[in-house]
This record gives sequence, structure tokens and C-alpha cells, in this order.
Amino acid sequence: MSQATALGKARYTFGGDEHVFVEISESMSLPAFFKGMAICNELRGREIQGVTEICPANASYQVRFDPDIISPDQMMRSLQDIEVSIGNAEMELQTRIVEVPVLYNDPWTHETLMRFRERHQDPQSTDLEYAARVNGFQTVNEFIHAHSSSPWFVSMVGFVAGLPFLFQMVEQQRQLEVPKYLSPRTDTPKLTLGHGGCFSCIYSVRGAGGYQMFGVTPAPIFDPAQSLPYLKDMMVFFKPGDIVKWKPIDRAEYDRITHEVVAGTYQLPMHSVTFSLRAFLVNPDSYNQELLQVLHGN
Repeated sequence: MSQATALGKARYTFGGDEHVFVEISESMSLPAFFKGMAICNELRGREIQGVTEICPANASYQVRFDPDIISPDQMMRSLQDIEVSIGNAEMELQTRIVEVPVLYNDPWTHETLMRFRERHQDPQSTDLEYAARVNGFQTVNEFIHAHSSSPWFVSMVGFVAGLPFLFQMVEQQRQLEVPKYLSPRTDTPKLTLGHGGCFSCIYSVRGAGGYQMFGVTPAPIFDPAQSLPYLKDMMVFFKPGDIVKWKPIDRAEYDRITHEVVAGTYQLPMHSVTFSLRAFLVNPDSYNQELLQVLHGN
């Protein structure tokens, strides 16, 4: 039995007159994500008249349609037909693996988190110290190693423009989990690496937020001016299905990259790759090492 089939039948509901919401699974998993992506890709390929928007998410997707062109019942039947047709499909994805530099324990998120300690579960520790403790690590450095040593999957993009949600590519029992703040902050530095529940994210712009703050990246991921080489095609960098490897850097490296960003010359390291869900599920650690070898050209 395929991993997609093992998930069971999706749940379909209407959202007003113009939307169908489809829940693949009640919890996030790579099989649930892949099934949703496969359905969305097939729907896009069929070019059904009346479909105006397709929005994949972590373990679900939503379709917007014009009810004057296709009726709600017909739209739902089309989606159910697609689910049946891809049930036993081989779950492979043509995507890219990207190395994102991160200055963990940086001064800017530290200053911010100290301003909002009354909203935190543990006002006496930093976000990294708290995350390390609740995940059973003795030191912050051990936690950072666990956070940065395995790749992460971009499962959806949203909340604010260009913000990616990322799911750690390890067995469920090894996934890092940290609760969000007790109440959201009114400030989060731009390009903060955050974490809430089992999801990591990068805050693409400065603003409110409730995820724990672990560090910052000097690499812009949303730029309406499209001034950097990797943003020339689209002002939003990340897409669902991208694979991300965090690269811990020091302050000197952060400053060097920042100068390249200002000069408009910085390029994020990335490579095209074919990701096989079946091969990953057989041996996640071994498959992750193969992915990282592609990233570094080995």
C-alpha cells in the first residue's frame, strides 16, 4: 500500500459559494503534504474551466472557483476524482535544495525577546535556552546542532508575503517541538528564524509574531525590488516543496553576506534535486545525507 493511500480518504467541505477546502490529514506529515501537492499539480494540469486559485497548505489545500462557470458540486466531484486517480502514484517531486545561513543567538532577536519576557512560558531564560530544555538537550549548542544538521521541507508559504513554514525531515519522535509564546509579540525582527509547534519559519518582514526566536538570516527571502540574483524571477523566493538546510554562521560571516546583499551580488547556494518520498521513508537519515551531498556538489 502506498503512503498516500494509507492516509485514508480526504475530507471535503465548502467554504462559502466560491471555495472547496480539502483536509488530507488532521496532522502534518510528508505523505500528507505530498498527496496534497500531487492533487494540486494534477488539478493545475487539467486546466478545469472556472478554477481561479489553487492554494496548497501543510496537510490540506483550498480551491477557489467561479460558481457561474462550474457548480460547487461539480467542483467537488472533480477534486474527488483527482484524489482517486493519484491514489497510488509514485510520490516524487522535482524541487531544489537551498542552504540558508543563520546567525543563531544573534543580538537583535535577543534584544527583542528580552522586551517580551512577560509573554513567555519561562521569563528567566532565552528562547533558545527554553527550546533546548523542553527538547531534552543539555546545552543550547546541542539544540542548534539538532536544528541545523537535518534538512527541512517547505510545506507552505503565507501568513505574510513570502513567509515559509518548514517541517523537519526526521522521524516524528526526533522532531523538535516548542510551543509558541503565551501571547504574541508586537515586534519580530525581519528575517528572524522562528519556531512554533513542529514548524520552523523565517519572518520575511518585521512585524508581530508568536514563534520562539532562534536567530536571523542575512539572506532576504522577499524583495519587491528583486535586486538579488535569486529573486530576479519572483519577489517571493520560497515555494512549497523546497528543501532547506540551515547553515550556522558567526557574526563575521553574517556581516560579509550582508555587504554582498547590499551590493546586490549575494547568491543563495542551491541545487535542483528529485525528491522521492518512498526512498526517504525507507531510511530518512541516509537519504538526507544524499541530499546534502548534492547541495555541496559531492
